[in-house]
Amino acid sequence: MASIIHSLLLCFIVLSASLSHTHAQLTPNFYNNVCPRALSTIKSVVSKAIRREPRMGASLLRLHFHDCFVNGCDGSVLLDDTATFTGEKTAFPNANSIRGFDVVDQIKTQVNKVCKENVVSCADILAVAARDSVAILGGPNYKVLVGRRDARTASANDANRNLPPPFFSFSQLLSNFQSHGLELKDLVLLSAGHTLGLARCTSFRSRIYNDTNIDSKFATTLQKNCPQSGGDDNLKGLDKSPNFFDNAYFKALLTNKGLLHSDQELFGGGNNDSDDLVKYYSRYPNDFKKDFGSSMIKMGNMNPLTGTNGEIRTNCRFVN
Repeated sequence: MASIIHSLLLCFIVLSASLSHTHAQLTPNFYNNVCPRALSTIKSVVSKAIRREPRMGASLLRLHFHDCFVNGCDGSVLLDDTATFTGEKTAFPNANSIRGFDVVDQIKTQVNKVCKENVVSCADILAVAARDSVAILGGPNYKVLVGRRDARTASANDANRNLPPPFFSFSQLLSNFQSHGLELKDLVLLSAGHTLGLARCTSFRSRIYNDTNIDSKFATTLQKNCPQSGGDDNLKGLDKSPNFFDNAYFKALLTNKGLLHSDQELFGGGNNDSDDLVKYYSRYPNDFKKDFGSSMIKMGNMNPLTGTNGEIRTNCRFVN
């Protein structure tokens, strides 16, 4: 009897160890011993990329968003299509829209060189590059958590289902974020990542010609560069300072000058709590920066692959 109990205890201990390894927690110190120069190398490549093109910071931040919202933060957004799956790059919300893949390739090459082996995941590269982009452009330098592994597959269908489009109503946006384990406050904060970057005419054309909750002079000005037909790829800043992380995004919403329909829905879209948060962050930029960092960490914790799940890709575009 004693030997049976002993055997069961051993099995339990082994199983527990296996489970804890498989579901290991992300930590800011994951690479301290594995490759101490990993994070500084990522930041160096990101800094150079943003110096070349300030817009790249917003693009890298967006890659992390679009990765996490489709089956968790697993680097799947980076995978090229193969004979066995159609990946996320060609999904409707991503096609001709997400960018920065060449910078991720540069980061991966440099990190592998510095680490002398393939130990830094593509999913972690996205998380760290997003944080560095935000910090370099004036936002919070929050302590990013790492230790993710990379997916071996990707799904265009999942991307089409899970990424919120720019025409969503407030209730649709909130439902989408809640389905990912996020809250109303996270919706407001993470949407304000649009304090950085540009949008294509196709993303805001319907708003500037059809919406009623838009400043008329603002709409008229936008129509000059975004006609009702043609000019699909003409660009406009998501707020008035698209290369600087500030709270201009919230101030724009207060005056019905949100560029995207989905952005403006955060103020005047029928939810008093959302309205109050927009007002609050328009007045307290430091609180916005601090809380944005917290929501980014929360988003980065969405269903990461850890332990023995997934793999560490040698090339972020392809499964090993």
